[in-house]
Amino acid sequence: MGPVELLHMSVFSQSFSPCGRFLAAGNNYGEIAVFSHPFTKPLCFFVFVCQDNSLVVGGGDNNIHVMDLENGVFKTVLQGHSDYVHCVTVREREAEILSGGEDGAVRVWGECVFQVCARPQYGKWISCVTTDSDWMLCGGGPSLSLWHLRSLSPTSIFNLSGCQRQSTFHQDLILTVGDGAFVSHCLLGGEVKTQIPCTPQSLNTLQLNNNSTEHRVLTVGGSSDRIDVFTNLSYRAFSLRF
Repeated sequence: MGPVELLHMSVFSQSFSPCGRFLAAGNNYGEIAVFSHPFTKPLCFFVFVCQDNSLVVGGGDNNIHVMDLENGVFKTVLQGHSDYVHCVTVREREAEILSGGEDGAVRVWGECVFQVCARPQYGKWISCVTTDSDWMLCGGGPSLSLWHLRSLSPTSIFNLSGCQRQSTFHQDLILTVGDGAFVSHCLLGGEVKTQIPCTPQSLNTLQLNNNSTEHRVLTVGGSSDRIDVFTNLSYRAFSLRF
């Protein structure tokens, strides 16, 4: 890949393997690199969200596809979004798939409407959705917000500038990235506790490796060919490169 392509590269998605020893990341050129610990160079290319030996994929055809990894066959297609699917996650305890899309819907497979969090200047699209038991985080065009899934009501709305593209729960914190060169650490009540600098000037994706105590790290990617690695949540330790 030439210097011009590297200059315009963005990392859009990441996922750790179930064993915690591999990190897969995808960029805007359709490449997916797989790094092995101690994170040296790419091994191969693919994209996945793993749940019970299944692959869950969403994208430009507005549908969610579920593949059986044992035989490599797509076994289910979930149809309901009316526009591009930006994000997919799994509510493990209930084995439910959640997805968010350009159409502004979050599907649990049902639909939630987030007018209370709307920001017309950014649009209605949902770029991030994640769950922790009975709780859900979602945001994008609407403000990042914490929702109680049983009542489908917001409990906290986070005062963060720009669009948030991926978020995750971590102990008593919420970690989130989006517009801006930093990872925001937020309290569950809605307060922004701190913001940690990163290499890319705009961020698309973050992943916490909770599958391995030996290789427990946070990785962050965005508008750069670099993926920042945090061995401590308070500072960036080093960066990977495509």
